[in-house]
Amino acid sequence: MDQFTINLLFVGASFALYIGIAIWARAGSTSEFYAAGRGVHPVTNGMATAADWMSAASFISMAGLIAFTGYDNSTYLMGWTGGYVLLALLLAPYLRKFGKYTVSEFIGDRFYSQTARIVAVVCLIVASVTYVIGQMTGVGVAFGRFLEVDNTTGLLIGAAVVFAYAVFGGMKGVTYTQVAQYVVLIMAYTIPAIFISLQLTGNPIPALGLFGDHAASGEPLLAKLDAIVNELGFNEYTAHHGDTFNMLLFTLSLMIGTAGLPHVIMRFFTVPKVSDARWSAGWALVFIALLYLTAPAVGAMARLNISEMMWPNGGIEGGAVTLEQIESDERYDWMDTWQKTGLLGWEDKNGDGAIQYYNDGNADLQAIAAEKGWAGNELTNFNRDILVLANPEIANLPGWVIGLVAAGGLAAALSTAAGLLLAISSAVSHDLIKGALNPQISEKGELLSARIAMAVAILVATYLGLNPPGFAAQTVALAFGLAAASIFPALMMGIFSTKVNNTGAVAGMIAGITVTLIYIFLHKGWFFIPDTNSFTDANPLLGTVKSTSFGAIGAAINFAVAYVVSGMTKETPAHIQELVESVRVPRGAGAAQNK
Repeated sequence: MDQFTINLLFVGASFALYIGIAIWARAGSTSEFYAAGRGVHPVTNGMATAADWMSAASFISMAGLIAFTGYDNSTYLMGWTGGYVLLALLLAPYLRKFGKYTVSEFIGDRFYSQTARIVAVVCLIVASVTYVIGQMTGVGVAFGRFLEVDNTTGLLIGAAVVFAYAVFGGMKGVTYTQVAQYVVLIMAYTIPAIFISLQLTGNPIPALGLFGDHAASGEPLLAKLDAIVNELGFNEYTAHHGDTFNMLLFTLSLMIGTAGLPHVIMRFFTVPKVSDARWSAGWALVFIALLYLTAPAVGAMARLNISEMMWPNGGIEGGAVTLEQIESDERYDWMDTWQKTGLLGWEDKNGDGAIQYYNDGNADLQAIAAEKGWAGNELTNFNRDILVLANPEIANLPGWVIGLVAAGGLAAALSTAAGLLLAISSAVSHDLIKGALNPQISEKGELLSARIAMAVAILVATYLGLNPPGFAAQTVALAFGLAAASIFPALMMGIFSTKVNNTGAVAGMIAGITVTLIYIFLHKGWFFIPDTNSFTDANPLLGTVKSTSFGAIGAAINFAVAYVVSGMTKETPAHIQELVESVRVPRGAGAAQNK
């Protein structure tokens, strides 16, 4: 059986499972559509939350960014994991106790203002749509390779699948679909990693193999990798080379952005009790850890495999891989298949019949290149987002493992896309239409408007996914920055402070998201339109602060503006202060509301 057929079987079977679950768990009421009837078990909810959380950025893109940068990109791991702990401890139980369906509804009621609710809806949509762009990028990459279609066709197929199970199933359908998707994606991520770890280190646990010895040379794996990348003129893999201040800002932006992501917070509205929200968060962290402990090993081992494949004769002195080897040796078949997607490319610039892969910007390597007659780095394109998906092929693993990874990559992208689209549709139908524009709308009408809003959101996200502003994880980092600058401060002040009033909250959210959006557009192009930017992340506007790191500064601006404006306006009403105390202080049984 050829690889294409195997891919079709794995992807087709997984899609049939998702759509079948959506039909079985079809939402028949707004409670089921928004919160799955508040009857989800904490372990089930923890697994669904993990799938919702571990998007294309985590599955497809993160290990690739770590592989080609090393230690400096461990910020993705630290920020996203630390942020989830922050969310679990500071927000999830209190928001569940408050008893609303959506983040915007909480902000509107806590700050006793329809304006605050509408501003929160806008902030939520801006952050979520940006996030969905990253997911659609991952969908296009995965379909482009494994179903051998172009990026546009891949996006359209992915959008249709999401529409089928998210629009009809709502939160109830999405919850149980995400449980299945978690099982698929975690198997797809860990099984190839186990195979590769055994090949390179003899250890079946990738996280331990990363710190073990390289089987072929007897050297520590990381020391072997450092030696190879240094020889090729790249930065030492295990050392810190970037700007420390920007690194700290970026980690903080990811952390507080995580705690402000509405599609993850919504998952904690689906459990029966406040204690269940805490247990859900704990279980989700366990399920997330299975992937996040493996990702650094996947990145490092893949970088080692790629470097050795491009220099199969013992490094620079032994000579680079030849065009003949790439065309005739089955170990290099993956290069041909990925070249067809446009995400991998090479060129024999000096006509010597070999492909030299090295850092042609390194002064030392330039001298060696001149001596050997090289004409620059000839691996001209290696999209970071393909690394995890290509990993089984690079390691020459069996066809069924490659098919499993295809299904896993799509599961990761589609599960998060569904959660984000549900958050967007809930904000539009429940918070904007029912909460502000038409409070008398029937439950049937509200459910219809939610589904229409989700369909429109799918169309917009698919269109934007055709021209993303970066790799999947980088695009997602922008969304985290927007959530950090707008939603997170409002939630924190809403739960832990009685001094911030409605005027202050609105002013803070507007200031935070506006400044952050402008900073992002100045670096990534206005509305992400190519070539409309005035700065780049390599040469940013403010010192060393990149667009992906600005969310922490936007959050500080939000907090500052909210407190200053609140101090200049009317005090928070007494009944709102009592409400905040009742949510925050665990008096009595601390039962969750069921409104």
